[in-house]
Amino acid sequence: MTGAVMVTALAVGVLATPRVGTSFSMRICRRECSRRIAAECGLPDHRGYRRCKRGLLVSCRRRGPGAACAIPVTTTTTLPGQLASGHIKTVFVILMENQDWASIAGNPAAPYINNVLLPMAAHAEQYYNPPRLHPSEPNYLWLEAGTNFGVLNDDPPAQNHQSTASHLVTLLNTAGVSWKAYQEGISGMTCPLTNVGEYVVRHDPFVYFDDVTEANNSSAPYCIAHVRPYAEWAGDLNAGTVARYNFITPNVCDDMHSSCAPVNDPVKQGDTWLSTEVPRILASQAYADHGALFITWDEAETNDGPIGMIVLSPLGKGGGYSNSIHYTHSSTLRTVEEIFGVSPLLGDAAQSTDLADLFVAFP
Repeated sequence: MTGAVMVTALAVGVLATPRVGTSFSMRICRRECSRRIAAECGLPDHRGYRRCKRGLLVSCRRRGPGAACAIPVTTTTTLPGQLASGHIKTVFVILMENQDWASIAGNPAAPYINNVLLPMAAHAEQYYNPPRLHPSEPNYLWLEAGTNFGVLNDDPPAQNHQSTASHLVTLLNTAGVSWKAYQEGISGMTCPLTNVGEYVVRHDPFVYFDDVTEANNSSAPYCIAHVRPYAEWAGDLNAGTVARYNFITPNVCDDMHSSCAPVNDPVKQGDTWLSTEVPRILASQAYADHGALFITWDEAETNDGPIGMIVLSPLGKGGGYSNSIHYTHSSTLRTVEEIFGVSPLLGDAAQSTDLADLFVAFP
């Protein structure tokens, strides 16, 4: 089958290349990046303008204006075996932990991400956790509801449960869109409301909502049916029985959060886990039939980021495409809502930019 795919050309002027020391000069970068800053960062008073501009300038100083400042211009060509039209049907989200993008990109401890995923994927260079939102739990709640409900700690559902039905999986369920969360390390016999081994409940946002757990009932059938052990994931994928929205949480050793034996390197441990698990998704029928995989991190290790956002999809731009558009977790939430056509846009998602630029066809 043939289809149209987007190929990126670079509209560039004459770009200066002299180096000052080990990096390009700020003077050159300000001059050569001015057009791309204006194109991607909006007006100087726009929310996120300063971060967007700073990100482009930092990238320019490190990579040079030819790589960082060129304005992408999309043209259409035809390549065999690729689809450029259609609608995203199945979403996979893998959430990693506590790493700045600068700690991942180019890191030799992450060869799978850098040498395999990034050349085939599209990714964002300016993706952040919401401003000053730490630690983990508030960010997981934000990905589910567009707000942290005032939660600024990692307490369990017994303390931080929410009575609202205004969150993503309830919108999906009401619309008849199937969903499942796959949590590494749970038994599947109960609704997992407390930490067990390397499973930590703060990385499982769904069990913080009373309409999922029947207000903290560990025997809640709806919770048990939808929050499943990651050990079941490969079987569901192979059988073609995965839900349309799949939220995957590795345990604290595999998600880059903790230093664990025998590797004792969180980035390497997580990269190795991804190198084993991501190919299962990419080889599945659910992915081939207009699936989309989002790999991101919950929060930055320092400040608010940027953190990573990697997108793989038959409908994605791929080919190593990247942008410097300012995104947050609200962007991911808005993107998922738009893919499945559910409303209202939740919390901060209503005023955020979606991830459509990383796709050829969206939603």
